[in-house]
Amino acid sequence: MIQSVLTVLSRDLATLAQEVALYPSDAALWTAVEGLGNPGGNLVLHLAGNLQHFIGAQLGGTGYVRDRDAEFTRRGLTRAELQEEVARAASVVASTLSDLDPARLAEPYPLPILGRAVGTEVFLVHLCAHLAYHLGQLDAHRRVQGGAGACPGAQALQAL
Repeated sequence: MIQSVLTVLSRDLATLAQEVALYPSDAALWTAVEGLGNPGGNLVLHLAGNLQHFIGAQLGGTGYVRDRDAEFTRRGLTRAELQEEVARAASVVASTLSDLDPARLAEPYPLPILGRAVGTEVFLVHLCAHLAYHLGQLDAHRRVQGGAGACPGAQALQAL
């Protein structure tokens, strides 16, 4: 199970980095689009912060301190800076999940989620779905901004 989660998260984080690269400009990442809740840059910050917090800090003890508000209010980072955030998240996910004892999957996740205990295994599956959901939003935002190319995720199954 851990290897499956790692495979999917790694694939989708690579797709996230590709999406960022396909934006027509750094500024396009920060442009609000009617009907889409957040600019692409904020989605990227949110996904990187989310995984560094929920996998790195909570399961891996990395000491990462999340600033969730900043994930949605920060602006102006370049494509290269956002790709560095994604690379950090990918590294933390890979190292934490590679070292995770499979017995932890049967245990409750270290933090209550929405006020209740959730199993670690189901929460890891949730994190995969969360990343995929926002990755789709990012692709829509990029296309509206004139980003060229098909969705990098269209080839995602080939990476499994």
